[in-house]
Amino acid sequence: MKRITVGATITPEYHKWPSKRINDNIPRPREECVRSIEEHLRVVPSELEIIKQDFEKKVRSWEKR
Repeated sequence: MKRITVGATITPEYHKWPSKRINDNIPRPREECVRSIEEHLRVVPSELEIIKQDFEKKVRSWEKR
């Protein structure tokens, strides 16, 4: 006697459904909040660095005189 083993019947629509659901729960950025990678990675100078840069500019201007 021959027996046939039949697996679970999955429709093509059901087979596509899990692959679509994987990325559905990942939050997407809103259009007004989208910034470039450069803006995200930009280093904000500290107050001391800003003062130092200003001082260096003044020193250069004094040297030109």
